[in-house]
Parts: sequence; C-alpha cells; structure tokens
Amino acid sequence: MKETCVPTGVAIKATGFGHTLSLIGGKYKMIILYWLSENKVMRHNELKRSIGTISFKTLSLMLKELEADRLIIRKEYPQVPPKVEYSLSDRGLSLIPLLHMMCEWGEQNKLQEVTATSIDQ
Repeated sequence: MKETCVPTGVAIKATGFGHTLSLIGGKYKMIILYWLSENKVMRHNELKRSIGTISFKTLSLMLKELEADRLIIRKEYPQVPPKVEYSLSDRGLSLIPLLHMMCEWGEQNKLQEVTATSIDQ
C-alpha cells in the first residue's frame, strides 16, 4: 500500500482508504452494488429478494445512503402504483473493478486457508 494512502498521524477518514470504506463499508452496500452491476436496473423488491437477509427498512436506508453518495441513481416514474428503479451511476460503476479484485483476493485466500487447515489436521 502506498504511504500516501494512510499516512501516520492522520485520521483514517481523512485518507483515500477511509473515504472509500465510508462509502462501501457495512454489511450490505457492496452486495447492493454487486447486484446492480449484474442486473443493470433493479427495483426495491428485486434487490430485497436477491439479497434475502436484508430487511425492507435496512435496504431503504442503504439505497438512500448510496444515492446520497452518488453511487446509484434512483429513477422514479410518475404512475400509480409508484415505480422506482435503481441503477449504478458512473461513479458507482467505477467501483466495480475494485469489488471484483476484492472477490478474487477472497477466493484465492479462502482456498489457501482451507488448504492450510487441512494440512494442519
């Protein structure tokens, strides 16, 4: 990691690393970004079904935060019943390669841990 990313004596939130974590950290934000990257456009209930373990209220809060951080776009259609769709913004799309790298790292290291555990036994 570059020294300039997390300099000594600086609050983590003041760094690029801390800023990124503040945008995508938490239990569900990366999962929401993943589903939107896979499906391009999704509605609230589609996201809820895809994630499975998230409550309606938590999903609503996460979507509002992601929208406020300009990572997703919320498009509301003037009809009855109301129709709202979510998609990734250009800013959100720019995070997808990072999420893929994290996934690849996790897969490689998960395999190494499983291998190491079975060797130790």
